[in-house]
Amino acid sequence: MAIVHFPLRLVGSHMLAPSVRHLAFARDDGQPLDFIPGQFIQVHFKYPDGTPTKRSYSLATMHDHALAPGEAVEIAVSYVPGGAATALFEALDEGQQIEASGPYGRFCLMPADANRRYLLVATGTGVTPYRAMLPSLARLIRDRGVEVALVFGCRAPAEQLYRDDFLAFAAEHPGFRYITCFSRELPGVPRDDDRRGYVQDALAGLAPSAEGDIAYLCGNPNMVDACFEALKAAGLPVPHIRREKYVSSK
Repeated sequence: MAIVHFPLRLVGSHMLAPSVRHLAFARDDGQPLDFIPGQFIQVHFKYPDGTPTKRSYSLATMHDHALAPGEAVEIAVSYVPGGAATALFEALDEGQQIEASGPYGRFCLMPADANRRYLLVATGTGVTPYRAMLPSLARLIRDRGVEVALVFGCRAPAEQLYRDDFLAFAAEHPGFRYITCFSRELPGVPRDDDRRGYVQDALAGLAPSAEGDIAYLCGNPNMVDACFEALKAAGLPVPHIRREKYVSSK
């Protein structure tokens, strides 16, 4: 089956952190981009020598319905010094287009899940798919009484991606915890759910349960591997540990 490419036109953007940019696009061919939260798109472009290449970006749009034509398609892009994709996005102004395809991927909440709690673990832009899942999680909290613990790791307070969205969601949904782990610098006034250290260090305090938990791990490959081993040691079956690794590409 042929991959269908489509144009995305930049309609807005802002910096989420010193090296991470949030971008909102409109699909410019008049078609909607329907997707399942947790999926990603691929952006297609060429190296300076003309060689085709592509990069994958999880969709950040908070989504629980069929997207209408023109509805925002949102992603978060990490800037990598000397990166070809970084050069593409740094030069992209509102009104300009990129070429994309998708959606792809199966890093999604499963309709047949019967768990008591979701453990959502991320570093860096690996938190993006969890933002897209918020409307679905709201429904699961309401309809099934599911609990959710989002554990996000970063180095310093300035790198808390989508912090306001997650805090607002936690305020509205008592079944949702937003735990932030800072490896280098704590906020000046830490929250009760702010931690010093790495996300894998915080897992033990959540007492992962083979009977009640399903875990999602997204972000740095070393973090994903460390948490995978910790969750297996806690007794979680491998099918209940869902992983997506983000590898930086130049």
